[in-house]
Amino acid sequence: MANLTFPFDTETYVSRRKILMESVGSGKILFLGNQDVGMNCEDNVYHFRQDSTFLYYIGINLVNLNAILDCDSGEVTIFGDDASLDLIVWMGNQPKLAELGAKVGITSIKPSSALADYVHKDIKYLPPYRGRHEVTLRDLLGVTSLSPDMGLIHAIVKQRNIKTQEEIAQLDQACTHTAKMHETVLRNATPDMMEYHLVSMANKYVFDNNLQWSFPTILTKNGQTLHNHYHGNQIKEGDMVLFDGGIELPSLYCGDMTRTFPASGKFSSMQASLYNIVYDSYQTALNDSKPGVFYKDVHLAVARTMVEGLKSLGLMKGDVDEAVATGAHSLFFPHGLGHMLGMDVHDMENLGEIYVGYDETVEKSTQFGLRSLRLGRRLVEGFAITIEPGIYLIPELIDKFKGENMHADFLNYAEIEKYRNIGGIRIEDDYIITADGNRRLGEPLANDLVSIEEMRTEAIA
Repeated sequence: MANLTFPFDTETYVSRRKILMESVGSGKILFLGNQDVGMNCEDNVYHFRQDSTFLYYIGINLVNLNAILDCDSGEVTIFGDDASLDLIVWMGNQPKLAELGAKVGITSIKPSSALADYVHKDIKYLPPYRGRHEVTLRDLLGVTSLSPDMGLIHAIVKQRNIKTQEEIAQLDQACTHTAKMHETVLRNATPDMMEYHLVSMANKYVFDNNLQWSFPTILTKNGQTLHNHYHGNQIKEGDMVLFDGGIELPSLYCGDMTRTFPASGKFSSMQASLYNIVYDSYQTALNDSKPGVFYKDVHLAVARTMVEGLKSLGLMKGDVDEAVATGAHSLFFPHGLGHMLGMDVHDMENLGEIYVGYDETVEKSTQFGLRSLRLGRRLVEGFAITIEPGIYLIPELIDKFKGENMHADFLNYAEIEKYRNIGGIRIEDDYIITADGNRRLGEPLANDLVSIEEMRTEAIA
């Protein structure tokens, strides 16, 4: 049975729906909730995860529910069925939908079978991201191709992008848990452990606090692989460990942090020199992230800081601005600086990254590296974002760039080869954009080199 707590009061849900319906203006909006999904048979299911938009507006974290908002009458109807006796035998007694509806200000409850009677071809709906949703929409609408409503997408993004104080409190809590989970690993990892032993430490924190992961954890000694979910390597003296993990609350608000640390307690001189460049890049992002600034410009400022640092090591050369303009730095920094954060770790990207992280004022780049920037739009007070610069030595990418003599005016391949097997370094924290700048979400966890080494030295003493 899903978690049926309500993190916000009734008026919050009523107000959210009212704002959306006024923004959309007219017609009906269909929200599909999620169902259980079988792992290997119908009754052996994955952990249930409610659709974030459904939970944001409807508030009930229960399987097999759908809802319709009538923008003209203001009526909101939930479609679902109370638990049958057969279900109660297996799952225990369940609250009545009328009781749950009352907690979120909805009094109109209809059986699931009635949904088709309330759906017409002109109803507004969001892009489906699950196959069952797509089939349901096709069947309800009697169509072979789907046309999600762009006006509805834009209205939801506009509303959900700005986090209220209630939401920020949830994000603070999620990020505090995330920081404590990371500290648990930082203070207890020792050389000769397996990567999965560290995942187990993190997992224990998650389950000890009755929480969930906000995404499949990335914990690896091969940090040069950006999304590395393999945990079968042994950690040895001299390795760096990259841990990118986040915690999700029952409300679905979540954290997303990365720390990179030395298995041996101290970074090698090469590791330390790169770590400090990443840290300086992180500080550049902190200084520049404020209302009115395009996050794409923050990304580019970070890239310039990174190039300056890499030039000081002899890995890059030439004019800094030209190097960034041509994308030469993407050999080391092939991803974006950050993304929106909220009820999804990449907030609302099921609605379309281009609508969440961009708008008509800023164009998404097609350049390698920069094209992976998920957030480019002008920052606004109330945005929750990640800041996550990194430097990566990816042998396959080095071979491609070198083999094609790419960016030869800016890349010193002879020196780069000396760093070829060093791995990857990333520092990531979560921030809320404030009226005059930004504030880190949650209780902070140190990310400077000296503090990381102090924690690691204590761990292996």
